[in-house]
Amino acid sequence: MKLLVFVLNRVEKLAPVLKKLEYAGYGGATVLTSRGMGAILSKYFGGSLLGSLYTMLDPDQEESKTVFMVLKEEDISKVVALIETEVGSLEAPNSGIAFAVPIDFVKGIL
Repeated sequence: MKLLVFVLNRVEKLAPVLKKLEYAGYGGATVLTSRGMGAILSKYFGGSLLGSLYTMLDPDQEESKTVFMVLKEEDISKVVALIETEVGSLEAPNSGIAFAVPIDFVKGIL
């Protein structure tokens, strides 16, 4: 099993992504509101280089959404491909990031 973590910068795409995943049979995601380091630095330390770059790239973005999903290893690439059909390539700037980490123990998931 793997934990897929997907940080979505374009929060307006969250519902379409989740709907696409549900229709494909992937459910059980947990979604948290999150903020990137650049947003925090920009708000609290407006003069920092990273904060200034963040503000220039997307001055209106206040938050992101972080999606957690426990998946079989063979489903990771399928789920990421479904996500990219909605948000575009994760290689594009300011689209989001996805990564997976191994899970050694899980209980409570069918």
